[in-house]
Amino acid sequence: MGFRNRLTRLFSGLALLLSSALTTPALAAGLMTPANSSLPPLQIREQHVTVDVEDGYAITEVEQVFHNPNDQDLEAYYRFPVPERGTVAEFTVWIDGKPVIGEVLEKQQARQVYEQEKAAGREAGLTEKDSYKAFDVLVQPVRAGQDTRVRLVYMQPAFVDTGIGRYVYPLEEGGVDEKKLAFWTANDSVEEHFSFTLNLRSGYPVDALRLPKHPQAQIQQLGPQQWQVKLDNRTATASSEEETNSESANFAPPATNGQPANAFTLDQDIVVYWRHQQDLPGSVDLVAYKAPGKDRGTFMLSITPGDDLPPITTGSDWVFVLDISGSMSAKLATLADGVSQALGKLRGGDRFRIVLFDDRAEEITSGFVDATPGSIRRYTEKLMQLKPRGGTNLFGGLSLALNPLDADRPTGIVLVTDGVANVGKTQQKDFIDLLEHHDVRLFTFVMGNSANRPMLTAMTDASNGFAISVSNSDDIAGQILNATAKLTHQAMNDVEIDIDGVRTADLQPQRIGSIYHGRQIVLLGHYWGDGPAKITLRANVAGQDKQYKTRFNFPAQGGENPELERLWAYATIQHMQREINYFGEEKDLQQGITDLGLEYGLVTNYTSMVVLRDEVFEEYGIERRNAKRREIEKLAKAQRQASAPTSNRVDNAQPMYNSNRPSYSGGGSSGGAFGIGALLPFLILLIGGGLRRRR
Repeated sequence: MGFRNRLTRLFSGLALLLSSALTTPALAAGLMTPANSSLPPLQIREQHVTVDVEDGYAITEVEQVFHNPNDQDLEAYYRFPVPERGTVAEFTVWIDGKPVIGEVLEKQQARQVYEQEKAAGREAGLTEKDSYKAFDVLVQPVRAGQDTRVRLVYMQPAFVDTGIGRYVYPLEEGGVDEKKLAFWTANDSVEEHFSFTLNLRSGYPVDALRLPKHPQAQIQQLGPQQWQVKLDNRTATASSEEETNSESANFAPPATNGQPANAFTLDQDIVVYWRHQQDLPGSVDLVAYKAPGKDRGTFMLSITPGDDLPPITTGSDWVFVLDISGSMSAKLATLADGVSQALGKLRGGDRFRIVLFDDRAEEITSGFVDATPGSIRRYTEKLMQLKPRGGTNLFGGLSLALNPLDADRPTGIVLVTDGVANVGKTQQKDFIDLLEHHDVRLFTFVMGNSANRPMLTAMTDASNGFAISVSNSDDIAGQILNATAKLTHQAMNDVEIDIDGVRTADLQPQRIGSIYHGRQIVLLGHYWGDGPAKITLRANVAGQDKQYKTRFNFPAQGGENPELERLWAYATIQHMQREINYFGEEKDLQQGITDLGLEYGLVTNYTSMVVLRDEVFEEYGIERRNAKRREIEKLAKAQRQASAPTSNRVDNAQPMYNSNRPSYSGGGSSGGAFGIGALLPFLILLIGGGLRRRR
């Protein structure tokens, strides 16, 4: 079989593995209604999403109109999946036709104030965070027969990996437990008007943009560094009738239950990819903000390495740890086929094991086996005979995978899971302690919005591996391609960055660890003063110490990115939350998260955002700090959008890298797809080479 045909088989098998592993129906974002209620549910009349993606971060605004068809006032309860690394920065409710921005309080206090206003029959709104699962938005009262308008704004980092950027608008909720399901049902239909607009502004030229599951999207290039995407159910209704076989089927066909024909269902994530132009240099970019009259500023330093990491040529051991719990019931056949295709591409000298877990864990390979055609057939047949068996004993699966290992061979573990650990040990500390006692790297495919993403990411960080989030709406080819590039090249290990000449502090992340082929290094922190700074990056690559250096100036004042303050604060909050997840509840850490949430207006596990009438804010003595911060951010955004995007590169005079950054070759159209023919030669091997963790 030819090389291209073998790659095609590998692509097909792994694509089936990932795409089928996400086909189980999930609960969608939507209005929650008591399951036993005799009243017609509240309706989502309109939902308008506006996303602004800039170098380093994205701002998402979700504006909704709820309608109460009943003859009595009701409370609206809307549940929205927590975006990856996203935090709510604004919650606004229109009261008497006027938008009122919410303020952040300690969580219990916010709930108490909301309940008091609810009891008094006055307008109020509340946004809380349900751990890593969802944001819960409550608004009351939605007056009988009337509409209520709300707006939710959240911020998150927006990284570029191997020249590819990715934004996900999460709608597949999937994180409601069985008790909540028994009490609530979700109305996930936008009955009249749904729109989604994404504005992309890049410091570097972008040559293609793609929405894998929404081919009806209108894509417009406004300039070499500026693109716009639009989805609208009103403009798409006519075309959807002509594309009845389209994958964009969340535009519903004419309904027989009285639902409007052009209703939009909130059950499919919207994923947007963009690809940077080829042959861009490795670079260092700096975005900074310093408020007028302040000595302390906030900065985001983005380092995009050049393509100088050597390929891996040594043989390795690989352990597949596969989730076969109840949620995988529709996925096992293609899971087996995908594993078969991947094993078929192992190189001479490589070995594998297969570990399965549900309520319990078991190994079906009885130790490492060589990847011969006979062994692959034998274990594929065993996988094909499996049946799902209940819960998710992730700890048991990993424990079995780690024993026995050959200390003389580099070992990697590939974990595929779509669930939450709910059998056996389930605490993050247990998993990290387990991994730290073994010299392996963990590579995790985190499937869907309901998985315990914080814990799975912390586990991979502890082993210096990486985690890749996968959505139903992802371009599976692209995600596989992303993984293969990481596993076929050496990594930069023990990465450290020194900044001399300008005082800096409060850096996040505090520990960088390993950086894989194509990935960026993004540092957030504070700085004082201004002037020249010397940046040194130290790393170990394939046992050799390397240094990369550059010099540039930190700005004295100004900057048009006040959002950096919130991004730094939330990165710090996430670090504190990981400490809590590891060590358990600690008052100092809880108070630290609460203080940052209050100061920077962020919804966290310990803070919530409440909306009250203006005069009621005053009665409670609640300062309008978040409203003032949002005004500053809105003004800065308007100023940025008034001019064309510009580069934030600062190492032009003394480049940190002499080589171009890694990228994928072209072949995509300007408004459609990234050409599969162009990607296929780069689809080397999902488990193409071992990477040993350095201690």
